[in-house]
Amino acid sequence: MQKEGTTLCWLGHSCFLIEKDGYRIVLDPYADGTVSGYGPLRVDADQVLCSHQHDDHNAVSCVTLRPDRDQKTSPFTITQLESWHDEAQGRKRGPNTIRIIDDGTYRIAHMGDIGCMPSPEQKEQLRGLDVCLVPVGGFFTMKPELVHKLMEELAPTVVVPMHYRFKQNGRSYGMMVIAPVDHYLKKCSSAIRYNRNYLTLPDDLKPQTAVLTLGSTGK
Repeated sequence: MQKEGTTLCWLGHSCFLIEKDGYRIVLDPYADGTVSGYGPLRVDADQVLCSHQHDDHNAVSCVTLRPDRDQKTSPFTITQLESWHDEAQGRKRGPNTIRIIDDGTYRIAHMGDIGCMPSPEQKEQLRGLDVCLVPVGGFFTMKPELVHKLMEELAPTVVVPMHYRFKQNGRSYGMMVIAPVDHYLKKCSSAIRYNRNYLTLPDDLKPQTAVLTLGSTGK
């Protein structure tokens, strides 16, 4: 079976646009002024999903829903795994939803702000991923070393770091309390830095940790 193209575009922080056959899903849009360095997020989509109700992940008002979305059939099947934003079963920061987005060929997981190891049952559902979008900055989420351990165990083909601190063109992005992406990359043997903010499947589907470069908002 020949695989058709699906595009993942990083819009900054933990926000991604996933598109296939003209159908667009935005995950975890951030509100204006909630994450240092980032400008206003303005993007259109057919569907918007949020992993939890914090302002840097739930800004649905920054996403314009397309007027013809109800006439479209989504090419994606979405599985939700309920987890926690901390290691104390949500007592510190509440719940977190992991989503597995399946286009019939590729399985892409957005881990949200996962703060603890998934359960054994959840790990089974997360095995065999083509792409895993995972927070690597720590502090509000799992520590980078634990994230790396989890990725080694789950063995997705492509790991895309998100929710980290970095500098680009002399400007700082991300919350100061979270770690730079390089802290995580030191543990990775197959990191590739892209001079673009998107990956296309199957073209970019090879074993790697893919670091994307912040670009357009995807509008």
